[in-house]
Amino acid sequence: MNNSRTLRATVAALTCCVAATLVLTAAGPAAAAPDFYSPPAQMPATAGDIVHTQPMPIFATLPESNGTWPAAAQLVMYTSRLQDGTPTAVTGTFIDSTHPWRGTGPRPTVVIAPGTSGQGDQCAMSRAFSTGLSAGIDPLFLSANQEAPSAALWSSLGARVFVTDYIGLGTPGVHTYVNRVEQAHAVLDAARAANELGGSGDATPIALWGYSQGGGATAAAAELAASYAPELNIKGTWAGGPTADLEQVLARIDGNLIGGAIGFAVNGFVARYPDLQSVVRERLTPEGQATLDAIGTECIADIIVRRPFLKTGAYTRDGRPLLDNLRDVPDTLQVLRDQRIGAVAPRVPVLITSGRNDDTVPYDQARQLAVDWCERGANVTFRTNELPPILPGTTFGNHFGPQIEDAYVDGEPVRYLLDRLDDVPTAPGCSIT
Repeated sequence: MNNSRTLRATVAALTCCVAATLVLTAAGPAAAAPDFYSPPAQMPATAGDIVHTQPMPIFATLPESNGTWPAAAQLVMYTSRLQDGTPTAVTGTFIDSTHPWRGTGPRPTVVIAPGTSGQGDQCAMSRAFSTGLSAGIDPLFLSANQEAPSAALWSSLGARVFVTDYIGLGTPGVHTYVNRVEQAHAVLDAARAANELGGSGDATPIALWGYSQGGGATAAAAELAASYAPELNIKGTWAGGPTADLEQVLARIDGNLIGGAIGFAVNGFVARYPDLQSVVRERLTPEGQATLDAIGTECIADIIVRRPFLKTGAYTRDGRPLLDNLRDVPDTLQVLRDQRIGAVAPRVPVLITSGRNDDTVPYDQARQLAVDWCERGANVTFRTNELPPILPGTTFGNHFGPQIEDAYVDGEPVRYLLDRLDDVPTAPGCSIT
C-alpha cells in the first residue's frame, strides 16, 4: 500500500514533531476533580463497562492549520477485575481521533499500557494528561505524562487511543504494580471500554502498546486475552522492555536510580497476599518499614529525587537485600514466580524489543520470554537494541534510550503494528535477533 509505505518512511519525522508540540503545550499541572476517581456504590456488572466519563481538554495531537486541536478526549472510569475476580473500577484517558485512519480497513484502537508512574493516586497518568504534568505541594509530588508521545503519534495516525491508569492508581486501593493478572485485566478491559466509547463494537481492530511496566502489562494481556477477553479483535502487541521475570527485575534495580520502585512491587503484593505483611515487617528495620510506607504514596519522580540509588540492604535487619530475604521464604518466593510471564502462548503476533545493555529491565529475561512463547507455538518477533552502555544504573540511558530509539527514531514497533492492523501476514514461527 503506497500510503503505508509513505507513512513508514516518515514515522521518525512525525514523532519528532509530536514531541516538540507536546513540550510546548505541557505548560503546567492540571488534574480532574478527585470525586471523579471515587466509584459509585453501584457499578455496572460487566468487565469493561463504562461507569462514567468527563470531557478532558488535551494537547496530545498535532494542531490543525488553524491552530485548533482535533482530539476529542474523555476521562473515563470503567470496570475491571482483581486477580480473584472481584469487580473494581479503573480510570484512563480515551482519545477519539478525528484524523482519517492512515491504514486500510476500519479505524483501530491502540491501548497504551504506561510505564512506571508511581503508587500514589496522584501518579495516575490521566491526572497528568491534559497538560503533560501534574504537581502538588500537599503532598509534594511531581508526575509527568510520559505516554503523551505514544498517544500523540497514534492519534495523529488516525487511531483511537486508550491509556489505562491501571488498577489502584487514582481509584481506591493499592496500585498492584507489576501484578501480571491485574495489569492484563486493566489493559483488556480498557479495550472493551474503548469499543463501547467509540461505538465500534467487538470487531474493532485492537493493538496493544507498552514499554517497561507497560511492556509487561501488554505481554500479560496478550497471554490472557484468549481466556479473559476472547471477543476482542486483537491484531498485534508490542511488549517493549517487558518486566517478565520479577526476580530478575527486582534484583537488577536494587541500587539503581529507581531502586525505590521495589517498594511499589512489595506494597502491591502485600495488598493481594496479606500473609506477606508479617514476612516483610520481620525483615525490615523500623526505618525500612517507614520508607516502604512512604514509597506507597509517591510517584516515580519523587523516589528519584528523595531516595535515588536506594539499596534495600540498608533497610533490612540483616543487611542483605530485601529480595534475598524474601527468597528465604518459599511461599513468598512463589508469589514472585507466579508473576512470571511466558507460560501461555499468545494467539496474536507479538513484537518484543529489549536493549542488550538495559540497566533496569534485564535483557536476558525479555529474550527468555520470547523463547518461552516460541517453544509453546506463538508467533513472536524479538529484536535486540544494541545501544552501548550509557551511565549504567541511571535508567535514562540504557532503559529509556532503547525505547526512544526503537519506538520513535527507528519506528519498528509502529511499523510492526501497522502491518498487523493492515492484515499483512507474518512469517510463521518466530524470529529472534
